Amino acid sequence: MYTSSRLGQVWQVLTPLLNVGVYYLIFGVLLNTKRGVTDFMPFLVTGVFIFTFTQRSLQAGAKSVSANLSLIRALHFPRASLPFAYVIVELQQLLISMVVLFGIIFAFGERPSLQMLLIVPMLALQLCFNMGLSLALARVGAFTPDVQQLLPFIMRTWLYASGVIFFLPSLAHRLEQHHWLLELLKANPGSVYVELARTSLLASYRDDLHRIHWGDDHLWWYAIFWAVAAMIVGFWYFQRAEERYGRG
Repeated sequence: MYTSSRLGQVWQVLTPLLNVGVYYLIFGVLLNTKRGVTDFMPFLVTGVFIFTFTQRSLQAGAKSVSANLSLIRALHFPRASLPFAYVIVELQQLLISMVVLFGIIFAFGERPSLQMLLIVPMLALQLCFNMGLSLALARVGAFTPDVQQLLPFIMRTWLYASGVIFFLPSLAHRLEQHHWLLELLKANPGSVYVELARTSLLASYRDDLHRIHWGDDHLWWYAIFWAVAAMIVGFWYFQRAEERYGRG
């Protein structure tokens, strides 16, 4: 993936870190979205790294079939293995990034705790969600290549709606007349996995939520629902076109 770059694998970590720097300057400093968050940098880094896993998985999955047409036409194998392989590669890259993520949160005063072990089942659920959605996008991308050009704009909009760069409870008073919209934002899978990662890794963030009496006992149920639903629907949708991939 990075053989043509001088820095090689460093870009896997450097890219989200550069995004963090830009988001911190624009949203944290200029727009002051860090209000209500004690340690905004760990908050922001965790959100960006976790959301980037989904973002890169879906973008890679969308081109997994169209980029391997010669392989599909030459060999008979389960086509679903292609998007699966791309998502597994992104998981491996994320695990490398997690070393940097833990280094940053520890540098800002977080201490190791048993609560941090919850990141393991959370990542497992996010992996299933990414695989399911990648399967669906792989079929769409195979027959409608233009979706690969549209996907970055969709992912950027999704990032802005997922609380990656702002404190979601800060919207509560603004949406008092539209409570359903707040609940929709909380159930958003992008937000669900980011929030679970933050509450697992950041004791300061848990304290921030406790201080304002903000809790959502449904986060794990949302995470399980999105993972299972994405895998079932995504696999079913992808398999329906199994014999059509590589034709024409």
